[in-house]
Amino acid sequence: MTAFFALTTSLLWGLADFGGGLLTRRTPALTVVVVSQAIAAAVLGAIVVATGGWGGAGPRLWFAFAAGLVGPVALLSFYKALALGPMGVVSPLATLSVAVPVGVGLVLGERPGLLQVAGIAVAVTGVVLAGGPQLRGAPVQRRTILLTLIAALGFGTVFALITEASTTVTGLFLALFVQRLTNVAVGGAALAVSVRRGGRAVPEGGFPWTSLPALAFVGLADVAANGTYAVAAQHGPVTVAAVLASLYPVVTALAARGFLSERLRAIQAAGAGLALLGTLLLATG
Repeated sequence: MTAFFALTTSLLWGLADFGGGLLTRRTPALTVVVVSQAIAAAVLGAIVVATGGWGGAGPRLWFAFAAGLVGPVALLSFYKALALGPMGVVSPLATLSVAVPVGVGLVLGERPGLLQVAGIAVAVTGVVLAGGPQLRGAPVQRRTILLTLIAALGFGTVFALITEASTTVTGLFLALFVQRLTNVAVGGAALAVSVRRGGRAVPEGGFPWTSLPALAFVGLADVAANGTYAVAAQHGPVTVAAVLASLYPVVTALAARGFLSERLRAIQAAGAGLALLGTLLLATG
């Protein structure tokens, strides 16, 4: 069950990142974040009302609130790093986010077996290579590295926090709803500041209403991924769930290959193969 839900997480996050990346080519990144998360919050609110999820309110919701605060900061740091530096450096470095939940699992007493340790090492190596690391070229700005590390720390922290936000299915819906509301509030505030400083909230041609289905997909896929990861981490070792869920860069690369006909570099193809091998080792371990 852990492997299934964690791999589903990587699939959903990978597709959400791919969709978000396409949308930010035409629409400001902050607007994409705010609108997609607002749609997800509206859908989650309806689910919470329908399932009576309000009964799951309790102290654990503070974890969801904290995840909602950290998530937009991590995402915006990641987008900014991509704008400042080469993707071949930023994308692989951001996968260090897996170190946070894995470290939490080890602190809590999880001790993966030898085969699982090998699987973790192989899978993480594969994910980094699948991002197409830049091995040569001009030096990267320190600010780019710093922003990427902030993003990685933030993504990993969200991994860890959302796991603790609820212990029941209905409670999980409520926790994800609180997280999304917080995301929208933080992202909306950042968007307002950006506009006051002269930034744009919409493209020159106006809001792209035809992009609403894609924005909805990005928001709902992201929230669904948070949910499946929480289930995976609660039903099995966090060390295994976190590594399997971190395979999403492989999904993004394959989606770009399938939908945009982008050719995978040899190092990316090798990384995808290693990630698959690491997944098999973790699943059988």
